[in-house]
Formats: sequence, C-alpha cells, structure tokens
Amino acid sequence: MILLRAANRFFILPLVFAVATICSQSTQAQTPPAAATSIVFSGAQVADGTGAPMRRANVRIAGDTITRVGDFKPDPSDQVVDASGLVLAPGFIDTHNHSTEGLEAEPLAVSQISQGLTTLLLGQDGDSPWPIGEYLDKFRKNPPALNFLMLVGHATVRSKVMGDDFRRVARPEEVAQMEKLVEQGMKEGAVGLSSGIEYEVASYSDTAEVVAAARVAGRYGGFYISHIRDEADKAFDATRELLTIGREGHLPVQNTHIKLGTVGVQGKAGQIIKMFDDARAQGIDVTADCYPYDAWHSNFKVLVPNKRWDDPASVSRAIADVGGPQNLLITEVKSHPEYTGRTLEEAAKTREITPVQLLIEIIRDGDGGVIGKSMIDSDIRIFYTWPWTMVSSDGGIGMHHPRGAGTFPRVLGRFVREKHWLTLEEAVRKMTSLPAWRLKLADRGSIKEGMKADIVLFNPATVVDNSTFEKPQLLSTGIEKVFVNGVMVWDGAKATGARPGRVLPK
Repeated sequence: MILLRAANRFFILPLVFAVATICSQSTQAQTPPAAATSIVFSGAQVADGTGAPMRRANVRIAGDTITRVGDFKPDPSDQVVDASGLVLAPGFIDTHNHSTEGLEAEPLAVSQISQGLTTLLLGQDGDSPWPIGEYLDKFRKNPPALNFLMLVGHATVRSKVMGDDFRRVARPEEVAQMEKLVEQGMKEGAVGLSSGIEYEVASYSDTAEVVAAARVAGRYGGFYISHIRDEADKAFDATRELLTIGREGHLPVQNTHIKLGTVGVQGKAGQIIKMFDDARAQGIDVTADCYPYDAWHSNFKVLVPNKRWDDPASVSRAIADVGGPQNLLITEVKSHPEYTGRTLEEAAKTREITPVQLLIEIIRDGDGGVIGKSMIDSDIRIFYTWPWTMVSSDGGIGMHHPRGAGTFPRVLGRFVREKHWLTLEEAVRKMTSLPAWRLKLADRGSIKEGMKADIVLFNPATVVDNSTFEKPQLLSTGIEKVFVNGVMVWDGAKATGARPGRVLPK
C-alpha cells in the first residue's frame, strides 16, 4: 500500500494502477469508463540516465509507461507522489547478477529491489539453467518482483557435450555440438553468451572453442560477457584473449567484474584501460563492469592457477599472491562449518597447522567459499571512471559477500557523495542507460516519454550501503521507492509484495 495525494486529499491506494469501472444496472447507454489512473512524481530532481545535469521536473506514469516529463501541473485525477528532496532515476540494471536460483526461492528479491535494482542479467560466469526456455517460461507464468534477462553459459553447454571428460581441449565435433546448444539457448530467449574460463570446467577450453560459441551468440544479436581466464598475474594475457574473441567472433565483448586481483599486478589498471581504448579505436566493441569492493568472492581452487592444489609450493605462492592468509576470509567449508567467518590464518591457528596445509586440506575435502581482499582503491577508481564501465554487483539473493545487498547504494554513497570519484549523474548513467544500451533494452534505462516506468526514488544525502563482510545481508539506506513496470515494489523500508517483473526482452 502507498499513501498518495490527489486533489489536496490523502488516501490509501493499492499498487494496481488499472481502475475498475462500476457498471450500471441499466441496459441503456453507459457512462464512458474513467480514464486509466496515472501517477505524477512531483518536484523531483531528475537524473535521466543519460549523464545530463539533473533538473527539477515532474514525471507522469500511466500503466507501465512514462507519459510526460517536464514542468506541468498534475491533473485532478492524478495520484501525486511528493518527491521533493529526492532524486528520480531510471531503475538500476545489474549486468552481473547471481540470482538464478535465488529468484525461485525468493521471488520478491528484497536484497535486490532495496538497492534500486529493477532489472538483472542472469546466467553468469558460464553457468546457466538448462534448458533456458523452460526456466524463462516458469517466470513468465509466475513473475518475480523485478525484470531479468538470461545468458547461455559456456560451461553449461560444455558440460552437456563433454560430461565428466572435460579436462582437455574439445574435439571439432564437440565444438560443433556446443554451437548447436548455444543456438538453442539464443532461440529460447537468451541475450548472449557468458563464460567463466578461470573456473575448472571451462579452463580447459582453448580460445578457438570460445570464439566458435561466441560467434553463434553474435549471429543472433547477442554479446559475450566473460569472467576472463585470469584476473591476477596473467590478467594482461587474459584481456588479450577477450579482445581476440570479440574480433574473431564478430560480436561485442564485456570484461565482467573487472579487477586486478594479485599483488603483482596492482597499480596497473591504467594499462588495461589503454588496451581497451586501443581496441575500441580498432572497432572492437569492448565494455566492462565493476563492483565497488576491494575483495572478491569465489572458491579456493581459483587461488591456484596451475591447478596443483596438493603442491605446497604452488599453494604457498597462491597465498602470497593475495598478500597473505590474513586476506582470505572463509565463507563456507562444508566439511568444517566452524571455519566460517574466520580468515585462513585464524582457522589454521585453531588447528595448529600452517595456512598452506589448511588450504590443501580444504580443497581436498571438497573446496569451499572464500573472500579475498587483494585489490586496491586506485585501480578500482580507474576502472570506474572509464566511460565504458558499468556498475555491477556480481552478487545476488543470499550472497555471502556484502556486494549482494549493497553494491548500488555503495556507489552512490561512497564513490559519489564521499569520495567524489563520479558525479551523481555519471554514476546513474553507469547504472541505467549504459547497461540498457549494452543489453539492447531500447525502452528502459532513461527517463523520457515512452520509456517503461522502471523508476527509483532515492535520497542523495543519505543513500549508502550497510552490508558488511561480517553481516552481508544488511539492507541499504536511502532508497525510498522503487517501481517496476509502473508498480511499486519497494516502499521506504519494506517490499510491497507486488511482483510485476518481466522476462526480457519481450
């Protein structure tokens, strides 16, 4: 429910914007039905998503569409929301989100809508549901609170073709089968191909295999988004591979959750950006997305790029590369739940063994989740200030990392208001029109007439993240109202219960 004002009167209305017409008992000529109810947001500072300076304006929505923006007076029939002191922006779009399973368990997606998110891109890091059409149909019939799009996962199709025999380069006939599966996924509604070629299943692929799969996605108008092969000491080689895939696959490419994750490459973000700028000058459509934290979240295996997980020398080098065992926070080890919330250093002390011995044991017993604090602010700032970098969370419902509940308010509160890395208008552009352009969502991502009414109202003086590494589920402050397709899903401090989300693109 929402308290609204119309014709100088306050009353409570449900979150359904169609007005039922009360039919006359008479069989004679009927009174024309009332016009569809509209809502006017009055007196907001509008950050329209394009990066243009904010301006004070009223915004009217009718049904699921923005119908007017400017200096106009509400009609007597309008429902009026007083947005004085608030910023009105397009709904935020997360181009790297891991709520594929979370949406099934929690379709209200409270940790997501409370950040101002109205659209998610799922199927990340090479892992997507299968078959994709079946997953999408389920949510068309039973929608969540927000919109989402789906990617085909490279590792998913690789596993379908190669099964447990994946620790090798694929044969030509296997690559051909993967291409057919990517085509199937694209026809069923996916918008691109994702990969996680640092992870075990896909790490055995060669570039040619990925190019072949990506080329199929490109033929169907899709793009390629990648957790690249190495985000650490070999990040430059991995970046070159990404650009090769874009060039040879003839499609746009995105370096997702871009980072430099080891001590040896810290401070070199500018060199990565130069590679991107040079590639764009050569006609390669390359973009990036980045989350606003100096710590990543993955499994322990990714720490050891040579995969010699039982070799003390390799493991020791891996721990040193991220600055030591004190920088590795354990989020989950099923064989030892008591490790949760401790650093590798702390857990090793409780066992009276070395961190190297403990890491070997964890991987041997089934691996586990870890947060590695190994990035630096100066690199993150360079990535964020590149015009082609979007804000993304690499989070999702139930995430054990604070980015799952705090990413977008963190950028607005920490990077805009406190650190002045970005203007508010530019930060909003990176959350709205830039990802909408990448995803070919022509009717979302900006505040103008004819666009879909995905809208966020936030307080620029208070918006901030509250989630921490110790309490990653804490919700943010300052996101006042969120509308998805014209329906309010978040009101101040709680979800409304409405579920107007859609599978995109329609």
